[in-house]
Amino acid sequence: MCKTIKQKVKFRASPTTIYQFIADSKKVTGLTGETAMISKRIGGSFSALSGKVTGIIVDLKPSKRIVQAWRRNDFPDGIFSMATFTLKETSEGGTELVLTHRGVPKELIPDIEEGWRQNYWDKIRNAIKTLV
Repeated sequence: MCKTIKQKVKFRASPTTIYQFIADSKKVTGLTGETAMISKRIGGSFSALSGKVTGIIVDLKPSKRIVQAWRRNDFPDGIFSMATFTLKETSEGGTELVLTHRGVPKELIPDIEEGWRQNYWDKIRNAIKTLV
């Protein structure tokens, strides 16, 4: 059985900056410390965390939305989830990011939820501090 993860996170940086931390191979590699290869086109492939996560880019709207058919290497065969990142500028000039991650195998939910926090949101916050 599969479930949905929903996380809402605010950052003190523009949607363009946050988008790059999710969609740019060099920035994701620098952020996580693990190799990332991310296509900049719809239908292209991606991998992150040194190949632990792979998939296909389903939709891209720079600085606004990323949709990925996403799977971790420990997913059951043939199972993909859909990760949608929606970015909105806040009234303070920062970004509100909403992650909706559908189709995650139920037994992996706690680990994947924590993975988003540790590998992305916390590291993006730390990286933003060095940009200021």
